[in-house]
Amino acid sequence: MKFLSLEPFVPSGKDFEKSKQLFQELGFKISWDAGDYVGFDSDGCKFILQNYDKIEIAENFMPSVKVDNVIDFRNHVIDNQLPEKFGISIGAVTKQPYGQEVNVIDIAGVCWHLVEQ
Repeated sequence: MKFLSLEPFVPSGKDFEKSKQLFQELGFKISWDAGDYVGFDSDGCKFILQNYDKIEIAENFMPSVKVDNVIDFRNHVIDNQLPEKFGISIGAVTKQPYGQEVNVIDIAGVCWHLVEQ
């Protein structure tokens, strides 16, 4: 048996449509739409956004996403005023044992760890 990919279901929080907009502004494209489930993809990095709102789950779900440059990613979020537009938060770039990282708390409360490859 060979594992081919991992595509987690990510809760959207209260506003599914706004959450879909956020991920598109972050650079993901919708690859398929099944109503309450939407597949997102960017350069082979995939996840499924689920129309689901349970804060206890969202606040304990923390995907780690490899990116080529965390500073560029952070600048994109700030320059496009995504925290103001979507009510998200983004931290400072920090040095971790596994590389540079910046964290984003999305609309649902999910903490995305963006780690420089």
